Amino acid sequence: MSRQNPDFIPAMPALARRIKSLWITKPGLKLTLMVLLAAGTVGLSGCSSTSLEDSLKPIGKSKQTASGPARNVVKLEAPGKGRYGDSDPVEFGKRHPDRYPVHGIDISKWQGEIDWNQVRKAGVAFAFMKATEGGDHTDSRYESYWRGARAAGIAHAPYHFYYFCRPAREQAAWFIANVSRESVQMPPVLDVEWNHASKNCTSRPDPETVRTEMKIWMDIVGAHYGKRPIIYTPVDFHRENLDGHFKGYQFWLRSVAAHPQDIYPDHPWTLWQYTGTGIMPGIKGNTDINAFAGTKTQWREWLRKYAR
Repeated sequence: MSRQNPDFIPAMPALARRIKSLWITKPGLKLTLMVLLAAGTVGLSGCSSTSLEDSLKPIGKSKQTASGPARNVVKLEAPGKGRYGDSDPVEFGKRHPDRYPVHGIDISKWQGEIDWNQVRKAGVAFAFMKATEGGDHTDSRYESYWRGARAAGIAHAPYHFYYFCRPAREQAAWFIANVSRESVQMPPVLDVEWNHASKNCTSRPDPETVRTEMKIWMDIVGAHYGKRPIIYTPVDFHRENLDGHFKGYQFWLRSVAAHPQDIYPDHPWTLWQYTGTGIMPGIKGNTDINAFAGTKTQWREWLRKYAR
């Protein structure tokens, strides 16, 4: 990963990047360029970042608009071959996740023992970890995971895997009973997806019922922790149940074969799960890796606004 100054986001347009290069390599041009910049003839506006008030309601739309690129498409230099390894890599082209400078992981007990210091050294900024499922299951490693992440200086939050054969109120009560307020640094996450592997629950409620139950869970959990939950979803579940709904909520979208703007047209997103086969220092085996839809400055602002 890049070891640049964390405040530096290389978002300058091509002309500005050329000017910066000339400034460095040809000192004799420095005075001329200073005059041009002072006069407004040449701008470096690409260096500035929008505030969260402009870019996080949610962060932005996931496709190009008539007025220009979506606000969550961070213009970075060519990403190269990726900052993390992958056991089943995908060619994302120009919209590679490495264009986003802030990355994190999501984990459950299946990741086993984690060396959190190694994870932090690899540049991981955040970690979402499974806490509960349905109304009678807890992840055995949740407690050790969140404490390990906090000790390493990694922002963290729990997620609940929703079970469609149990009432939302029972699941919310189960989550609250097993997840301390202390462990909820970032907003909690509601993971909603069809569980194709489940032998005990094959129920697929109609979309209106799905949304009603989701809202019940999020209202109860949000009121308890003082944070509106984030919604995690893959494309099939989103298409069938969520498209056009829950405006004002932050979405964490799974898209492991293409950029979200290609898979979830016109949908705002805050987090992008771009691989389920990532290779991360400090973790044995594959792990999910995600990108935050903004710059490092916006990430710090997001934490100030939504985390504690």
